[in-house]
Amino acid sequence: MTTINCARIPAFSIAAGLLLAIAVLDPVYSFGQENRKGVSIIDQGDKVRIEVGGKFFSEYHYGKYDGKDVPRPFFYPVIGPGDAPMTRNWPMKEGKDEAKDHPHHRSLWYAHGAINDHDFWSESPSAGTTVHEKFLALKSGNDKGVIQSKNKLVAKDGTIVCTDERTMTIYNLASDRMIDFEITIRASHGDVTFGDTKEGTMAIRLPATMRLKGTVGQGHIVNSEGVRDGATWGKRAAWCDYVGPVNGKTLGVAIFDHPGNPRHPTWWHVRDYGLFAANPFGIHDFERSPDKHLGDLRLPAGESITFRYRFLFHEGDTVQGKVANRYSEYSKTGGS
Repeated sequence: MTTINCARIPAFSIAAGLLLAIAVLDPVYSFGQENRKGVSIIDQGDKVRIEVGGKFFSEYHYGKYDGKDVPRPFFYPVIGPGDAPMTRNWPMKEGKDEAKDHPHHRSLWYAHGAINDHDFWSESPSAGTTVHEKFLALKSGNDKGVIQSKNKLVAKDGTIVCTDERTMTIYNLASDRMIDFEITIRASHGDVTFGDTKEGTMAIRLPATMRLKGTVGQGHIVNSEGVRDGATWGKRAAWCDYVGPVNGKTLGVAIFDHPGNPRHPTWWHVRDYGLFAANPFGIHDFERSPDKHLGDLRLPAGESITFRYRFLFHEGDTVQGKVANRYSEYSKTGGS
Protein backbone atom coordinates (compact mmCIF):
# COMPACT_ATOMS: atom_id res chain seq x y z
CA MET A 1 0.00 0.00 0.00
CA THR A 2 1.32 3.44 -0.96
CA THR A 3 1.21 6.15 1.68
CA ILE A 4 0.92 9.79 0.59
CA ASN A 5 2.62 12.40 2.75
CA CYS A 6 0.16 15.31 2.57
CA ALA A 7 2.58 17.57 4.39
CA ARG A 8 4.80 17.58 1.30
CA ILE A 9 1.96 18.46 -1.12
CA PRO A 10 1.30 22.22 -1.69
CA ALA A 11 -1.99 23.44 -0.20
CA PHE A 12 -3.29 24.60 -3.57
CA SER A 13 -2.82 21.06 -4.98
CA ILE A 14 -4.89 19.60 -2.16
CA ALA A 15 -7.64 22.16 -2.76
CA ALA A 16 -7.62 21.49 -6.50
CA GLY A 17 -7.83 17.77 -5.88
CA LEU A 18 -10.78 18.19 -3.54
CA LEU A 19 -12.63 20.33 -6.07
CA LEU A 20 -11.97 17.78 -8.80
CA ALA A 21 -13.23 14.97 -6.60
CA ILE A 22 -16.40 16.88 -5.73
CA ALA A 23 -17.01 17.69 -9.40
CA VAL A 24 -16.66 14.02 -10.37
CA LEU A 25 -18.89 12.81 -7.55
CA ASP A 26 -21.44 15.60 -7.87
CA PRO A 27 -22.23 16.63 -11.48
CA VAL A 28 -24.74 19.23 -10.29
CA TYR A 29 -22.01 21.02 -8.35
CA SER A 30 -19.71 20.84 -11.37
CA PHE A 31 -22.41 22.29 -13.65
CA GLY A 32 -23.05 25.17 -11.27
CA GLN A 33 -19.38 26.00 -10.89
CA GLU A 34 -18.77 25.97 -14.65
CA ASN A 35 -21.60 28.37 -15.36
CA ARG A 36 -20.99 30.72 -12.46
CA LYS A 37 -18.64 32.61 -14.79
CA GLY A 38 -20.90 32.20 -17.81
CA VAL A 39 -24.61 32.35 -18.59
CA SER A 40 -26.93 30.17 -16.55
CA ILE A 41 -30.37 29.25 -17.93
CA ILE A 42 -32.64 27.61 -15.34
CA ASP A 43 -36.26 26.60 -15.94
CA GLN A 44 -38.21 27.20 -12.72
CA GLY A 45 -41.67 26.41 -14.06
CA ASP A 46 -43.69 29.34 -15.52
CA LYS A 47 -40.42 31.26 -15.88
CA VAL A 48 -36.77 30.79 -16.84
CA ARG A 49 -34.18 32.40 -14.59
CA ILE A 50 -31.15 33.91 -16.34
CA GLU A 51 -27.86 34.71 -14.63
CA VAL A 52 -24.79 36.26 -16.25
CA GLY A 53 -21.43 35.96 -14.53
CA GLY A 54 -23.11 34.69 -11.39
CA LYS A 55 -25.44 37.71 -11.23
CA PHE A 56 -29.19 37.82 -11.83
CA PHE A 57 -30.02 39.26 -15.25
CA SER A 58 -33.66 38.53 -16.05
CA GLU A 59 -36.54 36.08 -16.02
CA TYR A 60 -38.39 34.89 -19.12
CA HIS A 61 -42.04 34.53 -18.09
CA TYR A 62 -43.93 32.03 -20.23
CA GLY A 63 -46.61 30.45 -18.03
CA LYS A 64 -48.39 32.11 -15.15
CA TYR A 65 -47.53 35.39 -13.45
CA ASP A 66 -49.18 36.17 -10.11
CA GLY A 67 -51.44 33.19 -10.69
CA LYS A 68 -52.70 34.32 -14.11
CA ASP A 69 -51.76 33.11 -17.59
CA VAL A 70 -49.43 35.61 -19.24
CA PRO A 71 -50.90 37.32 -22.35
CA ARG A 72 -47.57 36.69 -24.11
CA PRO A 73 -44.06 35.64 -23.02
CA PHE A 74 -41.90 38.50 -21.73
CA PHE A 75 -38.62 39.26 -19.97
CA TYR A 76 -38.93 40.93 -16.55
CA PRO A 77 -37.08 42.44 -14.84
CA VAL A 78 -34.07 43.24 -17.00
CA ILE A 79 -30.96 44.20 -15.04
CA GLY A 80 -28.28 46.20 -16.86
CA PRO A 81 -24.77 47.48 -16.08
CA GLY A 82 -24.11 48.20 -12.42
CA ASP A 83 -27.16 46.13 -11.38
CA ALA A 84 -29.46 48.88 -12.68
CA PRO A 85 -33.08 48.06 -13.63
CA MET A 86 -33.55 48.76 -17.35
CA THR A 87 -37.33 48.32 -17.66
CA ARG A 88 -40.46 49.72 -16.05
CA ASN A 89 -41.90 47.65 -13.18
CA TRP A 90 -45.59 48.33 -13.75
CA PRO A 91 -47.90 46.48 -14.38
CA MET A 92 -46.00 43.58 -12.83
CA LYS A 93 -45.55 45.55 -9.61
CA GLU A 94 -45.56 49.11 -8.31
CA GLY A 95 -42.58 51.32 -9.14
CA LYS A 96 -41.46 54.73 -7.97
CA ASP A 97 -42.51 57.64 -10.24
CA GLU A 98 -43.86 55.21 -12.83
CA ALA A 99 -46.82 56.06 -15.07
CA LYS A 100 -49.60 53.47 -15.09
CA ASP A 101 -50.42 53.67 -18.77
CA HIS A 102 -50.47 50.92 -21.41
CA PRO A 103 -50.76 47.84 -19.16
CA HIS A 104 -49.66 45.66 -22.08
CA HIS A 105 -46.16 47.23 -22.02
CA ARG A 106 -44.64 44.35 -20.07
CA SER A 107 -40.92 45.08 -19.80
CA LEU A 108 -39.45 43.42 -22.94
CA TRP A 109 -41.57 41.50 -25.43
CA TYR A 110 -42.53 40.79 -29.06
CA ALA A 111 -46.08 41.26 -30.37
CA HIS A 112 -48.08 42.89 -33.17
CA GLY A 113 -51.44 44.64 -33.14
CA ALA A 114 -52.94 43.27 -36.36
CA ILE A 115 -52.38 39.69 -37.53
CA ASN A 116 -55.26 38.48 -39.68
CA ASP A 117 -57.20 41.35 -38.08
CA HIS A 118 -56.58 39.99 -34.59
CA ASP A 119 -54.88 42.15 -31.95
CA PHE A 120 -51.91 40.46 -30.29
CA TRP A 121 -50.39 43.70 -28.96
CA SER A 122 -52.85 44.97 -26.37
CA GLU A 123 -54.63 43.24 -23.52
CA SER A 124 -58.11 44.45 -24.43
CA PRO A 125 -61.08 42.09 -23.92
CA SER A 126 -60.97 41.16 -27.63
CA ALA A 127 -57.19 40.67 -27.88
CA GLY A 128 -55.56 37.37 -28.71
CA THR A 129 -52.77 35.71 -26.74
CA THR A 130 -49.37 34.25 -27.52
CA VAL A 131 -49.27 30.84 -25.84
CA HIS A 132 -46.04 29.04 -24.98
CA GLU A 133 -46.14 25.47 -26.31
CA LYS A 134 -42.73 24.07 -25.44
CA PHE A 135 -39.02 24.74 -25.21
CA LEU A 136 -36.92 23.49 -28.08
CA ALA A 137 -33.69 24.17 -26.17
CA LEU A 138 -32.47 25.59 -22.86
CA LYS A 139 -28.68 25.85 -22.85
CA SER A 140 -26.27 27.34 -20.34
CA GLY A 141 -22.70 28.09 -21.38
CA ASN A 142 -19.52 30.00 -20.64
CA ASP A 143 -19.88 32.45 -23.52
CA LYS A 144 -23.65 32.51 -23.99
CA GLY A 145 -26.94 30.97 -22.99
CA VAL A 146 -29.82 30.07 -25.28
CA ILE A 147 -33.59 29.87 -24.85
CA GLN A 148 -35.46 28.37 -27.82
CA SER A 149 -39.22 28.13 -27.71
CA LYS A 150 -42.25 27.38 -29.83
CA ASN A 151 -45.45 29.40 -29.41
CA LYS A 152 -48.90 29.64 -30.94
CA LEU A 153 -50.89 32.83 -31.52
CA VAL A 154 -54.45 32.19 -30.46
CA ALA A 155 -57.32 34.54 -31.30
CA LYS A 156 -60.02 35.39 -28.76
CA ASP A 157 -62.35 32.80 -30.33
CA GLY A 158 -59.74 30.07 -29.90
CA THR A 159 -58.54 30.02 -33.51
CA ILE A 160 -54.83 29.40 -33.97
CA VAL A 161 -53.73 32.17 -36.34
CA CYS A 162 -50.08 31.14 -36.73
CA THR A 163 -47.10 29.85 -34.78
CA ASP A 164 -43.64 31.17 -34.03
CA GLU A 165 -40.25 29.86 -33.00
CA ARG A 166 -37.91 32.09 -30.99
CA THR A 167 -34.21 31.86 -30.31
CA MET A 168 -33.06 34.19 -27.56
CA THR A 169 -29.32 34.31 -26.98
CA ILE A 170 -27.88 35.97 -23.88
CA TYR A 171 -24.17 36.82 -23.93
CA ASN A 172 -21.59 36.80 -21.16
CA LEU A 173 -20.13 40.32 -21.18
CA ALA A 174 -18.05 41.89 -18.41
CA SER A 175 -20.35 44.81 -17.63
CA ASP A 176 -22.77 45.47 -20.49
CA ARG A 177 -25.61 43.06 -21.19
CA MET A 178 -26.78 41.80 -24.59
CA ILE A 179 -29.65 39.73 -25.99
CA ASP A 180 -30.14 38.52 -29.55
CA PHE A 181 -33.82 37.93 -30.33
CA GLU A 182 -34.60 35.90 -33.46
CA ILE A 183 -38.20 35.07 -34.32
CA THR A 184 -39.54 32.95 -37.18
CA ILE A 185 -43.28 33.30 -37.76
CA ARG A 186 -44.89 30.42 -39.63
CA ALA A 187 -48.15 30.50 -41.58
CA SER A 188 -48.91 27.08 -40.12
CA HIS A 189 -52.69 27.42 -40.13
CA GLY A 190 -53.37 29.24 -43.40
CA ASP A 191 -52.44 32.58 -44.96
CA VAL A 192 -51.19 35.28 -42.60
CA THR A 193 -51.40 39.05 -43.05
CA PHE A 194 -49.46 41.39 -40.81
CA GLY A 195 -51.64 44.49 -40.81
CA ASP A 196 -50.35 48.03 -41.20
CA THR A 197 -50.38 49.47 -37.68
CA LYS A 198 -47.88 51.25 -35.47
CA GLU A 199 -48.86 48.97 -32.57
CA GLY A 200 -45.85 46.65 -32.49
CA THR A 201 -43.49 44.81 -32.51
CA MET A 202 -40.01 44.17 -30.97
CA ALA A 203 -40.41 46.28 -27.85
CA ILE A 204 -39.18 47.38 -24.46
CA ARG A 205 -40.66 49.81 -21.92
CA LEU A 206 -37.95 51.81 -20.17
CA PRO A 207 -37.74 53.06 -16.55
CA ALA A 208 -39.19 56.44 -15.62
CA THR A 209 -35.88 58.33 -15.37
CA MET A 210 -34.93 57.43 -18.96
CA ARG A 211 -38.06 58.97 -20.52
CA LEU A 212 -37.86 62.19 -22.52
CA LYS A 213 -40.77 63.65 -20.59
CA GLY A 214 -42.36 63.32 -17.17
CA THR A 215 -41.44 64.65 -13.75
CA VAL A 216 -38.23 62.60 -13.52
CA GLY A 217 -37.53 61.90 -17.20
CA GLN A 218 -34.06 63.00 -18.35
CA GLY A 219 -33.55 60.75 -21.36
CA HIS A 220 -32.47 61.27 -24.96
CA ILE A 221 -32.86 59.27 -28.16
CA VAL A 222 -30.57 59.10 -31.18
CA ASN A 223 -30.67 56.85 -34.25
CA SER A 224 -28.15 55.73 -36.85
CA GLU A 225 -29.09 58.66 -39.12
CA GLY A 226 -28.32 61.24 -36.43
CA VAL A 227 -31.98 62.08 -35.77
CA ARG A 228 -32.60 62.87 -32.12
CA ASP A 229 -35.25 62.75 -29.40
CA GLY A 230 -38.92 63.10 -30.43
CA ALA A 231 -38.05 63.39 -34.12
CA THR A 232 -36.94 59.73 -34.13
CA TRP A 233 -40.55 58.50 -34.00
CA GLY A 234 -41.61 56.95 -37.30
CA LYS A 235 -38.20 57.34 -38.90
CA ARG A 236 -36.23 54.55 -40.58
CA ALA A 237 -32.85 53.65 -39.13
CA ALA A 238 -30.56 50.64 -38.73
CA TRP A 239 -30.35 51.19 -34.99
CA CYS A 240 -31.79 53.40 -32.29
CA ASP A 241 -30.41 54.19 -28.83
CA TYR A 242 -32.38 55.43 -25.81
CA VAL A 243 -30.11 56.92 -23.12
CA GLY A 244 -30.78 58.31 -19.65
CA PRO A 245 -29.94 58.16 -15.95
CA VAL A 246 -30.66 55.07 -13.87
CA ASN A 247 -29.61 55.01 -10.23
CA GLY A 248 -27.43 58.07 -10.83
CA LYS A 249 -25.51 56.59 -13.79
CA THR A 250 -25.91 57.31 -17.50
CA LEU A 251 -26.99 54.09 -19.24
CA GLY A 252 -28.46 53.23 -22.60
CA VAL A 253 -30.55 50.64 -24.41
CA ALA A 254 -29.79 50.22 -28.11
CA ILE A 255 -31.87 48.05 -30.44
CA PHE A 256 -30.23 46.82 -33.65
CA ASP A 257 -32.24 45.89 -36.76
CA HIS A 258 -30.39 43.16 -38.62
CA PRO A 259 -29.59 44.10 -42.25
CA GLY A 260 -31.03 40.76 -43.36
CA ASN A 261 -34.48 41.62 -41.99
CA PRO A 262 -37.38 42.26 -44.36
CA ARG A 263 -37.85 46.01 -44.91
CA HIS A 264 -34.51 46.93 -43.36
CA PRO A 265 -33.88 49.57 -42.14
CA THR A 266 -36.97 49.38 -39.99
CA TRP A 267 -39.26 52.13 -38.73
CA TRP A 268 -39.15 53.02 -35.03
CA HIS A 269 -42.18 53.29 -32.78
CA VAL A 270 -40.15 55.09 -30.11
CA ARG A 271 -42.05 57.39 -27.75
CA ASP A 272 -41.06 60.16 -25.35
CA TYR A 273 -42.77 58.32 -22.47
CA GLY A 274 -40.43 55.31 -22.63
CA LEU A 275 -41.91 52.93 -25.20
CA PHE A 276 -39.17 51.78 -27.56
CA ALA A 277 -40.05 49.45 -30.43
CA ALA A 278 -38.87 48.41 -33.90
CA ASN A 279 -41.85 47.99 -36.23
CA PRO A 280 -41.60 47.16 -39.96
CA PHE A 281 -45.39 46.97 -40.38
CA GLY A 282 -46.72 50.44 -39.44
CA ILE A 283 -45.79 52.27 -42.63
CA HIS A 284 -49.00 54.23 -43.18
CA ASP A 285 -48.81 55.56 -39.61
CA PHE A 286 -45.13 56.43 -39.79
CA GLU A 287 -45.26 57.90 -43.29
CA ARG A 288 -48.65 59.55 -42.64
CA SER A 289 -50.21 57.94 -45.71
CA PRO A 290 -53.99 57.71 -46.25
CA ASP A 291 -53.51 54.13 -47.47
CA LYS A 292 -54.14 52.07 -44.33
CA HIS A 293 -52.89 48.91 -46.02
CA LEU A 294 -49.63 50.37 -47.33
CA GLY A 295 -47.57 48.38 -44.86
CA ASP A 296 -49.48 45.10 -44.99
CA LEU A 297 -47.26 42.05 -45.36
CA ARG A 298 -48.81 38.80 -46.59
CA LEU A 299 -47.38 35.39 -45.83
CA PRO A 300 -48.88 32.50 -47.86
CA ALA A 301 -49.90 29.30 -46.08
CA GLY A 302 -46.95 27.07 -45.30
CA GLU A 303 -44.33 29.80 -45.59
CA SER A 304 -42.36 31.59 -42.87
CA ILE A 305 -40.59 34.87 -42.23
CA THR A 306 -37.70 35.61 -39.87
CA PHE A 307 -36.68 38.78 -38.03
CA ARG A 308 -33.51 39.31 -36.00
CA TYR A 309 -32.79 42.00 -33.43
CA ARG A 310 -30.16 42.74 -30.81
CA PHE A 311 -30.64 44.53 -27.48
CA LEU A 312 -27.51 46.16 -26.08
CA PHE A 313 -27.69 47.48 -22.50
CA HIS A 314 -24.63 49.68 -22.26
CA GLU A 315 -22.81 52.08 -19.95
CA GLY A 316 -22.56 55.76 -20.89
CA ASP A 317 -24.14 57.61 -23.78
CA THR A 318 -24.26 56.51 -27.42
CA VAL A 319 -20.65 57.49 -28.12
CA GLN A 320 -19.28 56.06 -24.88
CA GLY A 321 -21.23 52.85 -25.50
CA LYS A 322 -19.66 52.58 -29.00
CA VAL A 323 -23.11 51.82 -30.37
CA ALA A 324 -22.27 52.52 -34.03
CA ASN A 325 -19.20 50.27 -33.93
CA ARG A 326 -21.08 47.51 -32.18
CA TYR A 327 -23.87 47.69 -34.73
CA SER A 328 -21.26 47.34 -37.47
CA GLU A 329 -20.05 44.14 -35.80
CA TYR A 330 -23.62 42.85 -35.48
CA SER A 331 -24.41 43.62 -39.12
CA LYS A 332 -21.80 41.08 -40.20
CA THR A 333 -23.39 38.22 -38.27
CA GLY A 334 -25.81 35.65 -39.63
CA GLY A 335 -28.67 33.87 -37.91
CA SER A 336 -28.48 31.96 -34.65
